[in-house]
Amino acid sequence: MQNFDYQTPTRLIFGKDVIGQLPEVMSSYGKKILLTYGAGSIKKIGLYDKVKELLADYDIYELSDIMPNPKYDPSVLDGVRMCKENDIDVILAVGGGSVLDCSKAIAAGALYDGDPWDLISYKVQAKAALPIVDIITLAATGSEYDSGGVISRTETNDKIGYMDPHLYPEVSFLDPTYTFTVSKKQTAAGCADAMNHIMEQYFCEDSSILNDGFMEAGLKSLMINTVKCLENPEDYNARAEMMLTCTYGCNGIYALGNSETGWPCHGMEHALSAYYDITHGEGLAIITPRWMKHILSERTVDRFVKYGVNVFGIDSTLDRFEIAEKAIDETYKFFESINIPMHLRDVGIDESRIDEMAHHVALNEGLEEAWVPLFEKDIAEIFRASL
Repeated sequence: MQNFDYQTPTRLIFGKDVIGQLPEVMSSYGKKILLTYGAGSIKKIGLYDKVKELLADYDIYELSDIMPNPKYDPSVLDGVRMCKENDIDVILAVGGGSVLDCSKAIAAGALYDGDPWDLISYKVQAKAALPIVDIITLAATGSEYDSGGVISRTETNDKIGYMDPHLYPEVSFLDPTYTFTVSKKQTAAGCADAMNHIMEQYFCEDSSILNDGFMEAGLKSLMINTVKCLENPEDYNARAEMMLTCTYGCNGIYALGNSETGWPCHGMEHALSAYYDITHGEGLAIITPRWMKHILSERTVDRFVKYGVNVFGIDSTLDRFEIAEKAIDETYKFFESINIPMHLRDVGIDESRIDEMAHHVALNEGLEEAWVPLFEKDIAEIFRASL
């Protein structure tokens, strides 16, 4: 096992109707709140009105219309400006992972005198950030339990995973009932996102029986419960287990002591959604099986064997490479079975910018240091195989 230094300061409040504790929680942080949310789904499900009712005694300023693949301009810049102009005490993010990711960048930028992009691009380290409380309405990213987020800058086609220990939420409210109305498309994409979070940590050089078992159970939980959620969107137990499995995704707990992997599929998908603004989970589902095929070798095959036998129940007596190929096929077929488009052309991406995107990834994502090193030629081949 590798050395590690681990701390998760976020308080999770999980279950039906836990939002009733919101006034008590918010009382610790001050009276001026920046309420951040997306395109309005929280209003449709009555959550917006409930928050406003519970926090009637607070001064609330609102930043709405935060989009998937949250944008530096306008959302982060507008949020930073609002915090500074109104002397905001705390940010309350209500929505999915994109809203929370954006809010994290705002929280750091609000206490920085320069261009917030300096922080996001790691030119400068944040010295502090505003506290963040969140109410999550989509099971996917795990941003509610980690210290980072992903921000896109449209004019440069940059999509950066911004991590900083100041950005852990103080408190995350997780009520599975708020995910009942999530569309089938977003439920499936959330599953693919969370599964890839686990796989990015699973496929590594050095692991443990404990971590492997935790991650294998997480993958099986996501597949089983996503199917249940698609069949019955108001299956509370399925939504609850899916939500918690997603929550564990990116805070490191799945892989404590494992060796680093470089998260290559995320590195490649960041270019796809930066250039074409596609749904992140769908991009990951498309890329992942092609990446698996590309890296399968004598060096990696035993890892795929363990994945295939323990996650999909493939016969362990078969030839090692046969098991590995079956495991990759089963991964593809599962994503296809939950109606995720499985070709880049299906989401509007053609051949025209493959080389440009591959160069961008090779230049910015450091994938030559991944578990299996990926260079510009490898990235372009994986993109083309995904068309």
